[in-house]
Amino acid sequence: MDDKAPATSSFFGLDERLVLQRPSADWDLVLDEGPVVATAIHDGHLMRPSLIPHLAIDEDQRRREEDPMTGVLVSVGDVRLCVRASRFQVDLNRPRERALSTNPEDTWGIRVWKGPLPEQELALSLALHDRFYAMVTELVEHLIARWGCVLVLDIHSYNHRRAGADAQPAMAGGNPDIDVGATTLDRSRWGAVVEYMIEVLGEHPAGGRRLDVRENVRYPDGGHFPEWLYATYGDRVCAITLEYKKIYMDEWEGHADIEVIEDLRKGLQAAVDGVRPEFTACR
Repeated sequence: MDDKAPATSSFFGLDERLVLQRPSADWDLVLDEGPVVATAIHDGHLMRPSLIPHLAIDEDQRRREEDPMTGVLVSVGDVRLCVRASRFQVDLNRPRERALSTNPEDTWGIRVWKGPLPEQELALSLALHDRFYAMVTELVEHLIARWGCVLVLDIHSYNHRRAGADAQPAMAGGNPDIDVGATTLDRSRWGAVVEYMIEVLGEHPAGGRRLDVRENVRYPDGGHFPEWLYATYGDRVCAITLEYKKIYMDEWEGHADIEVIEDLRKGLQAAVDGVRPEFTACR
């Protein structure tokens, strides 16, 4: 692929730096000058009104399976992207054919939908999936043209008290506080970046304790978004998925601890600051 920025633009314009041509109702996107992109594609909770009557789960259940507050952590990026729609309206971390699934096997055994969805609803959700990947394609190509290489942080969270509000949390062995997913990147080029980030994240305590930070433990197969980035851009993009265990909130009550979130954000900021020179040097 040619490293030059696209000749025509649907989403962005170029003045002295990259600028948005128009706002989008689908996502919040902030552009600053730099090669670090931070995304929270499962942070959103909005649901299309026409989909709500088809839901078999209530709002609390839906929110529990989303990634609330991950949008706070994207502040570490030069480019900051938060998707507004719930992952159940469209899951942007899955391939198009599974982005709106009614199969409980795709939703941790939870029956999300009452039955098959109307074709029109499927089409509307898949159109959002298409718009997102078209936008990200243009965005990343502009950033590669400007910087030579890009760091993409794909930020998520996960539940560890699935047995119930009063049950013991999942065993720590398979559930680190931060799971650093590095399954789809060029290890020979970016392996040192991954190792440094793990080290720095582990050095920054949250809630008064040292964090358990490990690589490829919780989700060893990665997700579609980083897989797509690697397949499309190869070693020009270093895509790292960060899965935060919901130690920063009560996943059943939905109450968040802002101090712990800020601790996590500071640790991630320190890790990003440390690896940034690897990406600014690509020009």
